[in-house]
Formats: sequence, C-alpha cells, structure tokens
Amino acid sequence: MKRISVFIFALLLGVSLMSCSKKQETLEEMQQPMSPEDLNRIKTESQTGPAATLANATAPQATVVSATEAKLEPLPPSGPYKPGAKDIQAALKNAGYYTGSIDGKLGPKSKKAIEDFQSANGLTADGKVGPRTWAALSKHLNAVGPESGSVPAPAGE
Repeated sequence: MKRISVFIFALLLGVSLMSCSKKQETLEEMQQPMSPEDLNRIKTESQTGPAATLANATAPQATVVSATEAKLEPLPPSGPYKPGAKDIQAALKNAGYYTGSIDGKLGPKSKKAIEDFQSANGLTADGKVGPRTWAALSKHLNAVGPESGSVPAPAGE
C-alpha cells in the first residue's frame, strides 16, 4: 500500500511539473512583442474566423501600414487631467468671469476671476483650480461666450 501511495504521489508530481513547464513556455511566448503582421492576422481572424482566414490565405494581401508609417497619438497622462493656464483663462473668459488676454499667466486678475467663479458655483473660493473647480469650469472651455442667463460677477481689469 505504501509503495502504491508513493508511486501515485510521484506520478502526480511529475504531471504537475510538466504542466508548469508548459505554462511557463506559454507565458514566455505571450511576453514576446508582436509584429504588425501578427496583429493584423489576429484582427482578421477575430472578424472573419479561422476558417475564412485559411480560405483567404492565398488571396493577395491588402496594403498594411506599419507602425512606423502610421501617425500615432500619444496616450493621455494617467490620473486626473490638470488644465494649463491658457485652458483655465479661456474657460473663465467663455464663462464671462475673465476679461483679460489669454496669455497663460495666472496673475491677480485670473485669480480673482477663479474666486468669483468658485463663489458663484458653490465652491470654496480659494483661487485654485482643483478637480472640483475644473469639473465645473471645463464645461465652458469650448463654449463660444458667456452663457445666457448667467450673471457673473465682473472680474475687474
């Protein structure tokens, strides 16, 4: 009985080790960078299925644009968006709180406009554009002018 238990344990250990080595090989294969051709093949297979891919294997291939030829846009930074001074001034101007020029410098006029905007929108009027202030202010970034019906406090130039 003891010999059979040792044999079964050894057999299970051997199978387990073989399984782990196969998983390691698969993991290493997955970590290899893929070529644009591989990505295109996977995309085609997912759209048409493997059978259609095999049927089209002899068909002429369409022109594939390589990654170096394609214009790639940079990824946005992780975390919350931090607006620039020009974005802040433009949004304040569109909301009717800032009358100065959009020069990218947050001076006393910009700070006063931020405080006025914060006060009018129920935010803490500290003159700093944090996440809550920007959430309210960013709605005005691409606006054409002051919203109708809003009565902002003049920013005084």
